[in-house]
Amino acid sequence: MRVYLMQVSAYILIEKNVQRCGVMSRKAAIILLILDILVGLSLFFAGINKPSEYTNAVAEQGEDERRKIALTFDDGPHPYYTEQLLDGLKERGVVATFFVTGEHAKLHPDVIKRMQEEGHLIGNHTYSHIQLTKSNREKFKEELIATNEVLKEITGEEVEYVRPPYGSWDKSFESELNMFPVLWTVDPLDWSSRNASRITEKIVNKVGENDIILMHDYYDTSVTAALQTVDELLEEGYTFVTVEEILFD
Repeated sequence: MRVYLMQVSAYILIEKNVQRCGVMSRKAAIILLILDILVGLSLFFAGINKPSEYTNAVAEQGEDERRKIALTFDDGPHPYYTEQLLDGLKERGVVATFFVTGEHAKLHPDVIKRMQEEGHLIGNHTYSHIQLTKSNREKFKEELIATNEVLKEITGEEVEYVRPPYGSWDKSFESELNMFPVLWTVDPLDWSSRNASRITEKIVNKVGENDIILMHDYYDTSVTAALQTVDELLEEGYTFVTVEEILFD
């Protein structure tokens, strides 16, 4: 039936072109028909491409308009609380950044491996949670190097990011060790509270796009508050990313 209709349509177009051509031959009319068809096909396929291009543009725009936020955890890994946190993040499809100490990483390498396998970023938090002072620069540097070695042995990857305890940092370490310090913009002081809901409230009320949230995976209330925070901010349209996306994208 479709072939028949196409034949009829072609016949009608030929006859119309004969009328257009006047004294010209039927052959000229057919040539005009072919030209009409070619023009029509070009317009048709151009029309097909437009929705696809539009869809891609919308998708790209949506990607650019994501409100990104980074959730970070210091002091771990803890043999129980970190696993509990990882379970919750995996269930929600969320990634985070973990700044671990060398001594805890050495005690729980399986947790570090799981972090890596599930797409989380792993950073250095010194070996024993030492704070940098004017008098212990070399000791601090040794702890960074020792933690890097522990993490590389577990993950097979170099460590690029460091969360200096208490935010104390010597910029010269960046060139000496090829490491980048990561501080924070939102600190709910989760380590000082046993009220998970209050910790969550502090974060949600203060947080904004491209913020880096400081928490700890060494306390049960912190884990509970972190997952509550994730749930609330996901509902508000935030997307959780690792710190490198905040710092360099």
